[in-house]
Amino acid sequence: MKGDKDLKDRTKRFALQIIRLVASLPSNRIANVVGGQVLKAGTSVGANYREALRGRSKAEFISKIGIVEQESDESLYWLELIEESGLSKGDFIKNLIVEADELVAIFTTIGQKAKR
Repeated sequence: MKGDKDLKDRTKRFALQIIRLVASLPSNRIANVVGGQVLKAGTSVGANYREALRGRSKAEFISKIGIVEQESDESLYWLELIEESGLSKGDFIKNLIVEADELVAIFTTIGQKAKR
């Protein structure tokens, strides 16, 4: 489906932006810890979405989409911490926060519809 491909591409772009963000963070203990957390969560969104699409049953799809929703929300949390702590400022982090928030909404809706 075209929508699946679009969302696969979108989540991959999100992961690449997360990688760029983490690469731009200062080299200190706090940035390393927080950066590592957002890197894990942000790059797993797309990977888990792809797994969900390969689900062998509706129940497996719903379970995997739930994980995608959680990882999206966790990414949003870490991005907010990065911005609010001053580790990153400007439009790049703001746009990532908006994108993470939109991904949470999208995957929440997909999960709710799949449960019907």
